[in-house]
Amino acid sequence: MQLQGLLDHLLKSGRAGHDDAAATGRAAGGGLGDVLNADFGKGAIAGGALGLLLGGNRKTRKLATYGGLAAIGVMAYRAYGDYKRQQQGAPVEPETVDRLPPPQAELHSEAILKALVAAAKADGHIDAREREAIEGEFSRLDSDADVQRWLHAELEKPLDPAEVARAAATPEIASEMYLASLMAVDEQNYMERAYLDELARQLGLDDALKAKLEAQLRAG
Repeated sequence: MQLQGLLDHLLKSGRAGHDDAAATGRAAGGGLGDVLNADFGKGAIAGGALGLLLGGNRKTRKLATYGGLAAIGVMAYRAYGDYKRQQQGAPVEPETVDRLPPPQAELHSEAILKALVAAAKADGHIDAREREAIEGEFSRLDSDADVQRWLHAELEKPLDPAEVARAAATPEIASEMYLASLMAVDEQNYMERAYLDELARQLGLDDALKAKLEAQLRAG
């Protein structure tokens, strides 16, 4: 099963669609906001796997803004490194996915994709029909049968922050899982905010690290 390529392609294709929408708006002489509000739902992102999974154009745009898996990892490790320096006074060497050997990179990617799928379920929007549509779109990105079985199982699971958190093999991955989840939810939604808070607790993130990760996301 190769989840790393699928996840990175998913995120990068989201970024490409985001940029295409911006270019379309500029070419038409309108503002980006006009394109995003009026036409974005017709584009590749909202009609594709990422848009279906997240269940909302605004969430999709939020996640797509940050690019691929490595870019999200850099943001998470920057925040984690700042946190550790304050705690221990020592620098932290990043272990972003591009620096990991293939077996570790695959487990890393599985953890992040698991976090994204769970975050997408946090508002309860994914029903049986939507699950089928999501799986269909993911199969267009990657037809590997093992990947499809994994995705089906993740979509069918009850939402359980403790189960999601068990995929975090290291504190660094826990930080990245939380950041990816934060990108994929609507923090103003009570159910999604409650899920994020419980996920952070299950991941073992204290308030100081949560604040660093959230500040890093705001800073971009």
